[in-house]
Amino acid sequence: MKLSMKSRYGFRAILEIAAEGKKKSIQLGIIAKRQDISSKYLEQIVAVLKSAGLVRSIRGPKGGYLLAKPAGEIKLSEIFLALEGPPVLAECIQHPQHCPRCGDCVTRGLWTEMQDAMLAVLESKTLQDMVDNLSENDENVNYQI
Repeated sequence: MKLSMKSRYGFRAILEIAAEGKKKSIQLGIIAKRQDISSKYLEQIVAVLKSAGLVRSIRGPKGGYLLAKPAGEIKLSEIFLALEGPPVLAECIQHPQHCPRCGDCVTRGLWTEMQDAMLAVLESKTLQDMVDNLSENDENVNYQI
């Protein structure tokens, strides 16, 4: 499975918001410039994060975006699911009727296990964990996910 640009950019954007968030809101233009992301595309991504209840906006000249709840309460799985939807490593995992071999397929169990493991990792970590990693690596900040 390959992560979409939307997810990679979305994680980088919400990490910027979280890192800035305790101090003040951050404007999308600043995030776009720091992360080399198109402002228009970033607006679409942040709209998804906002509708998922992960970020909120503040209007006005000093406005921008803040987290909608503390970073320690935002699981990485919430961000992933908002941006990507449920992961589908193989169509047969969610829709067994699509494959006539589903009942006796040895690999279906492997695909299910892999999908569950990925979600378990995302479920076990919070956005605060990522922010803490930023603080530990202050000299070499890299938002690539």
